Amino acid sequence: MFEQLLTGFMTMSEPINILAVFMGVLGGMILGAMPGLTAPMGCALLIPFTYSMPPVPAISMLVSLYCGATYGGSISAILVHAPGTPAAAATTFDGYPLAQKGQAGKALGMACISSFIGGFFSVIVLVLLAPVLAKIAIKFGPPEYFALSIFGLSMISSIGSKSVIKNLLGGTIGVFIACVGMDEISGFSRYDFGITHLMDGVSFIPVMIGLFAAAEVFRQAEIGMRKVVMDRKITGLPTWKEVKSVKTTLMRSSLIGTFIGILPAEGGTVASFIGYNEAKRFSKNPEKFGTGVLEGIAGPECANNAATGGSMVPTMALGIPGSGTAAVILGALMVHGMRPGPLMFIQHANEVYAVFAGMFIANIMFLGLGLGGSRIFSQILRVPNYVLSPIILILCVVGTYALKNNMADVWIMLICGIIGYKMKAYGFTAAPIVLGLVLGQLIEISLRRSLIVFENNPFIFFTRPWSVALLFLTVLGLCSPMIRTWFDNRGARKRAKKNGDSCEGTTATCEDGLD
Repeated sequence: MFEQLLTGFMTMSEPINILAVFMGVLGGMILGAMPGLTAPMGCALLIPFTYSMPPVPAISMLVSLYCGATYGGSISAILVHAPGTPAAAATTFDGYPLAQKGQAGKALGMACISSFIGGFFSVIVLVLLAPVLAKIAIKFGPPEYFALSIFGLSMISSIGSKSVIKNLLGGTIGVFIACVGMDEISGFSRYDFGITHLMDGVSFIPVMIGLFAAAEVFRQAEIGMRKVVMDRKITGLPTWKEVKSVKTTLMRSSLIGTFIGILPAEGGTVASFIGYNEAKRFSKNPEKFGTGVLEGIAGPECANNAATGGSMVPTMALGIPGSGTAAVILGALMVHGMRPGPLMFIQHANEVYAVFAGMFIANIMFLGLGLGGSRIFSQILRVPNYVLSPIILILCVVGTYALKNNMADVWIMLICGIIGYKMKAYGFTAAPIVLGLVLGQLIEISLRRSLIVFENNPFIFFTRPWSVALLFLTVLGLCSPMIRTWFDNRGARKRAKKNGDSCEGTTATCEDGLD
């Protein structure tokens, strides 16, 4: 393992690879600092421009953008109380009050250092844990892959919208889109409606660009020109003593973020809120949270960046994306001929460990860029939407057309953009559709191969240990919201009874008990 990692660092020492990582980090930080622009959108826009690149610089650029964007979201969260990414929402609780005190430099510096520590820790876990998962998964057959895909798809119940039904419906739509085109087993074309272009299936690149990037452009056009431009003093950086004072929070949030990231489809947003809550829970002065304390920045920023490396564990080792951005990167791996899964660590070992090395370098780069360029990056918030939105839409069209030099892909992208824009108005999100689209084909192929190999015996999925375990986890995952609600209500009733308050059996009526 360590010899392969050393080889990966040697590969990454080539100028083109270093440049790819630098451009990814810089672009990600710029993207993350702009409210409304997210890491999945940036990766989706960048994929078409990596077609002509070798796999190592292409994937390294994407994962570097992921790392940079996750930190970049804290810049606008601290300066203007507008999180650049959903994962930076918890950073506003203490980052913005600290900036109002004239200590924006300390806030940005602590966010950068915390992000580096969390990200670096998670990459170490990625290097150590991903090959172990791969050795276990290499024993999987078609039934296990089917159960694994179903388990991954079940994670849509907790990703994106708060409505489980809307998430499941979005995942179903994604699976249906994956079924369009030529059947790999029978050779017949399905659901093409007589359109020749659809005989090859619907490529996930136009769909992802449309749902993430174009939909956001349409939404910003509806909102109008952004007028939030605020100047804040950016003076000083946190001292070594101040960094040491939050070391326990950094260690705890690194573990929390990595664990949450490994869980398929959870991502940095969940990790950041848990990191913030646990930092407040274990703090000696919890009453100061929300008034501008460094712990309130270190907790969520360390956790959401730790989730980046954690999310790449199931993505690369099992082929199940650990977040929305990881789903886009999973698609990029497939575009460059690297099918995620256990065989990737055998067939593409050099490329995989080079990407791991690239993630180490990316975290070091955004530490330097973040500490040295906070003032410069904050100026990006001055770019008005009437300038930014047309540029993004042009990039959407150019990037989609470059896929196959076919205008049909552009129309698919625009249609998906309109659908994504309308979906958001009704409480739907794009992540479940992307997850269904990525896993849909694997679900179908694994199911049909299992039935062919085992003579159409549907009980084969319940006679193999790993398959049974994964199906059990699937059922448990789907039921987890109800189980969690039941435990929350039960705890609220007990606390309310202890405090002498009335409680009707729901958390909504037990606010005193929850306090």
